[in-house]
Amino acid sequence: MISIFAGIVMLGILIFIHELGHFCVAKFNGVKVLKFSLGFGPRLLSKQWGETEYMICAIPLGGYVQMLGENPEKDEDAEPLTPEEMKRSFANKPVGQRMAIVLAGPVMNLVFPFLLLPLTYLIGVGLPAYLDQPPCIGYVLPESQAANAGFHAKDCILSVNGQEVQSWEAANRVIITVAGEPLHFVLRRPGEKAEVNFLPKDGGLEGLQSFGLLPLQEARIGALMTGMPAEKAGLKLGDLILSINDQAVDSWYDLKVIIQKIEEKPAVYVIERDGRKMELAIQAVLEEAGGQSRYLVGIGPQQKTTVKRFGLVASIREGSHRTYELIELTFVFIKKLLFGEVSAKNIGGPITVIQLAGHAAQTDLVSILSILAFLSIQLGILNLLPIPVLDGGHIFFGFFELIFRRPLSLKTREMAQQIGLALLLLLMGLAFYNDIVRIFFGGNGG
Repeated sequence: MISIFAGIVMLGILIFIHELGHFCVAKFNGVKVLKFSLGFGPRLLSKQWGETEYMICAIPLGGYVQMLGENPEKDEDAEPLTPEEMKRSFANKPVGQRMAIVLAGPVMNLVFPFLLLPLTYLIGVGLPAYLDQPPCIGYVLPESQAANAGFHAKDCILSVNGQEVQSWEAANRVIITVAGEPLHFVLRRPGEKAEVNFLPKDGGLEGLQSFGLLPLQEARIGALMTGMPAEKAGLKLGDLILSINDQAVDSWYDLKVIIQKIEEKPAVYVIERDGRKMELAIQAVLEEAGGQSRYLVGIGPQQKTTVKRFGLVASIREGSHRTYELIELTFVFIKKLLFGEVSAKNIGGPITVIQLAGHAAQTDLVSILSILAFLSIQLGILNLLPIPVLDGGHIFFGFFELIFRRPLSLKTREMAQQIGLALLLLLMGLAFYNDIVRIFFGGNGG
């Protein structure tokens, strides 16, 4: 219950930021604002302050700013506006001002993360520990660019394009700096030095892992699945797996390969716990997921992280970069969704949003700020989509008026809004369906 309440509060913050954008730009342009509401439906709280009524309503899934003359075609039975009111009517403002008022909501949602994410870096963010460790390769994905170029597991990178690198993060930084250029690696291998050259297919903007290179990761248990063979056999969190059936386990990736080879046969696991070695007998089980069969014992790796704090300037730089990255990824997802490259089952609705926000609210301030930033970007971009009932649809109408020097006819706008409402209801229905399937069936819709 606390999680749901926290999620609703965080969602309310994002809605407030959005509507505040509309409100402030409307006031700046001299438009009279009649109502400022968080939520829809019956009023829970209401306060008249000046010419505006401020409200909190029962359904916390949105909000609105009602302006004088916003829908003149629907106010035919209302009393005519006075000359003073006509000056302050939304409908009588120049199209550029009207577009600015509409655009202000999504823009506020997109600007908000530029304030939140730098703050997370100033407070301190949890980063994977391997980023500060020497850039030694734990595993090379088969058939990847790195495998085809000649990288091997246990290679350690000494330099990239002539620049010495002391950590995984430093190697990534050099690769991103020279994105699009051929890469020359000098490596240290057991007993020798080696060189590898290749031209990244994607430019290398995602660093070493985009080539198929994964960091060293010891086979230490960080998660146990209830009722699975590992838990039943007595494995505990923090155990380090040293070998399986006398096959040495140097990394988590070795562990995965060995388990698939042994299949469902009984196996002897040698582990280290609190400085002592011990043996456990574990038999994997065959599980099917996503049309693929795998042998599992029910364990997950321990992810080591370090808290890293940045100075003010570095926090602004890193936070801004992360915001740009999230905005870009959101547009990429929408593009892939439209072209059928990702499934519509990935669409989440208000229930998922509240769950994400509620979960973050029970962790720490950095998680809360990060989720707020992420959701704010989603809300801002969603409202920019050219669907007539959304802000993006009204902006589209404004562009039409600017180009053709006349607004769309009332009949055309009403038809477009009906189609837009149908599309939005369809999207919301799909999102709710996916949410319900996730909650009650533990998977994606379908």
